[in-house]
Amino acid sequence: MTRPRIKVLALGGTIATRPDASGAMQMGLGADDLVAAVPILATLAEIDAETVSRVGSHSLGFDQIHALAARIAALEVDGVVVTQGTDTLEETSFLLDLLLDRDIPVIVTAAMRNPALTSPDGPGNLLAAVRVACDPWVRAHARALGVMVVMLDEVYAAADVLKVHPTRLNAFAAPQAGPLAALVEDRVVPLALPVRDAIVVARARLGDASGGKESPVALLWLGLDEPGYLLEAIVDHRDQLGYRGVVLGAMGGGHVPERATPLVVRLAGIVPTVVSPRAGGGPMLRQTYGGPSSEIALRKAGLIWGGRLHPLKARVLLETCLRAGLGRATIAEVFDAFG
Repeated sequence: MTRPRIKVLALGGTIATRPDASGAMQMGLGADDLVAAVPILATLAEIDAETVSRVGSHSLGFDQIHALAARIAALEVDGVVVTQGTDTLEETSFLLDLLLDRDIPVIVTAAMRNPALTSPDGPGNLLAAVRVACDPWVRAHARALGVMVVMLDEVYAAADVLKVHPTRLNAFAAPQAGPLAALVEDRVVPLALPVRDAIVVARARLGDASGGKESPVALLWLGLDEPGYLLEAIVDHRDQLGYRGVVLGAMGGGHVPERATPLVVRLAGIVPTVVSPRAGGGPMLRQTYGGPSSEIALRKAGLIWGGRLHPLKARVLLETCLRAGLGRATIAEVFDAFG
């Protein structure tokens, strides 16, 4: 039986670190090193490993992920595994999901424990990712599954996965939807197919955003009694401090402090401004509460509703929309599909 051809693309991150003379972990391992640490991979697939970069994911940029997506789109393989750091994995995997529409498994994995620690999870996560990429059910449903994240023997949809703890081994979860599959022994056990309607809508509107210009998006978390000074600075600056859009991590089902509401409304009249739940996700309210700082008035004032998207993912989607040159009305349509 022919083994699947799996491409491993390494970006860096904890999974690819090694200690320097002082004991501090530094980037250094490449894709070949990661594959060599898991000899059993050779029995599962024909592995072709390539080192794309050696940086922590906190230093990755939108342009790099667009280039990575283009690289993946051009590959003639049966599956792709991307290794990177965990700091921005929930954002990079979602961006890849927006940019890629392939009928092969595309999986992102990483590590929480570096190779110098007892029981590092990088080799196990890489093995699990390759197992998932080779699995018949996953391969048969690859387009329906979209880009996946594999961590600690669970498989998550890129649109739903979140990093929910900064250091713990079980740092990743999909609080709204749960895992798509689980790995048990040497098996991949299917659990669910994701709802992909919103991603389909987004891709249809985005088209090819690869040649678009970088469009910085500010992410502002709103807390108790926020006076709005940063909002005021963006509103009053002649070029909005360089930002082309704003995502507000709002309270509850879509509320902002009343004292900051006039600035929020003014901002929405200048640049596309998305309201997303600071609680971390879940469809927001649309028509329950009245008053100038609640969802009914904010939506009427032109704020774009982020639906079920976590503010981090809403920022990725808004930057991608702006990079693709979409107008405000179309951007609102894209976000509306997320509930």
